[in-house]
Amino acid sequence: MSIFDWFAKQEKSEPPIQQQQKEREIADGLWTKCEACTALTYTKDLQANQLVCTECGHHFRVESAERIAQLIDKNTWKPLNDHLTPTDPLNFCDRKPYSDRIKDTQDKTGLVDAVQTGTGLIDGLPLALGVMDFRFMGGSMGSVVGEKLCRLIEHATQERFPVVIVCASGGARMQEGMLSLMQMAKISGALERHRNAKLLYIPVLTHPTTGGVTASFAMLGDLIIAEPNATIGFAGRRVIEQTLREKLPDGFQTSEYLLKHGFVDAIVSRTQLKKTLAQLISIHQPFFPVLPPLNVREKHHHHSEEMVLKMDGKEE
Repeated sequence: MSIFDWFAKQEKSEPPIQQQQKEREIADGLWTKCEACTALTYTKDLQANQLVCTECGHHFRVESAERIAQLIDKNTWKPLNDHLTPTDPLNFCDRKPYSDRIKDTQDKTGLVDAVQTGTGLIDGLPLALGVMDFRFMGGSMGSVVGEKLCRLIEHATQERFPVVIVCASGGARMQEGMLSLMQMAKISGALERHRNAKLLYIPVLTHPTTGGVTASFAMLGDLIIAEPNATIGFAGRRVIEQTLREKLPDGFQTSEYLLKHGFVDAIVSRTQLKKTLAQLISIHQPFFPVLPPLNVREKHHHHSEEMVLKMDGKEE
């Protein structure tokens, strides 16, 4: 073997040190690989595009805090009822006690439970917003989730705010049994009172929205918006096929299929969601400007009376 062949063999068998360093840098979170098209995107560019793939439009899963930042005007967010914490009323235990599972999930996510609620401005318009977080036990709806959403809707009814709830859930939280299932009726009742007050409610269905959430407040909106390619349904494919004894079409639980069959009103990309919600709110629930101070109103009132007298010809 010549010395040139030996050097060529060494180059093929072992990558250069610079290449090894480059590979370590790529694996350090600088780049993100798309789950759909496998394209590599610079992480900062992906975040600037609201976690929507710039190549294929795939929507990555968004944490609740980041979703709030995307929708609510800066420095206008006011959390509501963030002191409510879940308990273990049934002393439930599967692989480990439910109380331990709650604590572990709280430590891992930094959240108290699977939803954040509050009020803020969206393009200058007041809004009551609830955002579910799938990281917290699959976004499951327990007593705290139901109570926080119910209080949010009641607060919005009192203040005459529109309500938007961003849904992302695997359904009711079975570790709380019937207490979790009753949240469906409780939230639906609050929404009915909100509707009777002639106020706007818009659910935004993201991936995934399933189970008891779909069976209640996710489908009770005046306008129902979904993100592209979101999984939306009640039960899984196998359960439905065994119940109906029929073969179901592919993609029957996607937002595109539901739009085609009239279950949702629009599919909106996340990059256009804030603008779309603000436009819908301004059209369906216009807000009157805040009244000026009393002395300014009195001057305006006297000026209006003078104008009326002049128009009636009672004063030159």
